[in-house]
Amino acid sequence: MELINKSHPEEFILLGFTDRPWLELPLFIILLITYPMAMMGNIVIILVSKLDPRLHSPMYFFLTNLSFLDMCYTTSIVPQMLFNLGTSKKTISYMGCAVQLYIFHIMGGTECLLLAVMSFDRYVAICKPLHYTLIMNQCICILLVATVWLSGMTYAVSEATITLQLPLCGHSTLDHLLCEIPVLIKTACGEKGANELTLSVVCIFFLAVPLCLILVSYACIGHAVFKIKSLEGRKKAFGTCSSHLIVVFLFYGPAISMYLQPPSSISRDQPKFMALFYGVVTPTLNPFIYTLRNKDVKGALGNLMRSIFTSK
Repeated sequence: MELINKSHPEEFILLGFTDRPWLELPLFIILLITYPMAMMGNIVIILVSKLDPRLHSPMYFFLTNLSFLDMCYTTSIVPQMLFNLGTSKKTISYMGCAVQLYIFHIMGGTECLLLAVMSFDRYVAICKPLHYTLIMNQCICILLVATVWLSGMTYAVSEATITLQLPLCGHSTLDHLLCEIPVLIKTACGEKGANELTLSVVCIFFLAVPLCLILVSYACIGHAVFKIKSLEGRKKAFGTCSSHLIVVFLFYGPAISMYLQPPSSISRDQPKFMALFYGVVTPTLNPFIYTLRNKDVKGALGNLMRSIFTSK
């Protein structure tokens, strides 16, 4: 199957919020502030996890992957958004749209599965503490992360390639801020029922199934935590798990509302606000959620800052 549809337009016009021009400047300023925050926050998480020996555990190995993923995720869309919001030119080349489509959905699909793996790690740590180092050994962790990334790539490449084959019948206008599969399917002409069905089925496996596994894991965790007699131990378990649960709901909520319904039934503004939420807001908040609610990360960050200032 060809990756590129030969009847494609040379470029797409991304309408964004052109019908609400008063929104463009505030949104541009917000993105200009949140994008560097997201990048810096995730870089700090990666550095702290790598430099502090106390954080060399499966939980922080997965968190490092999540931070790297969020950096790629937000970088795939925000620079293009800033360009379109800051200039009168609201276009993206077809090739640029295709690249954005692949990268955005690779990161999105991978994050869905990675969050499920992180919840499994917390389940083993709290419910099977004596077997934790045996179950979550280095080889298993690397295998889980490799499987997650490979699955995300497989989903994105197959689904995006099928979407790019849809006939556009001369349409070159996308009522969106970026190139995203549901919006491209909605814009395409001709028979696209098979594409909608395929997307729904795939998203059940990438959204609904992992979310169910996460909820089951946390039901077991909650049951185990209430059995912990130590108040300090219970607070630590709740602190670690609540951070992950907040991230899960911030990501899965908008993603499910966007992908588990037929693209033809999506309202006009829904894709724009949902993309801003799971593509910008979540990657920006993740580092702060994990840092502010985690004593180990705060302690490691404090040690890193002290070592920097002491060396100076």
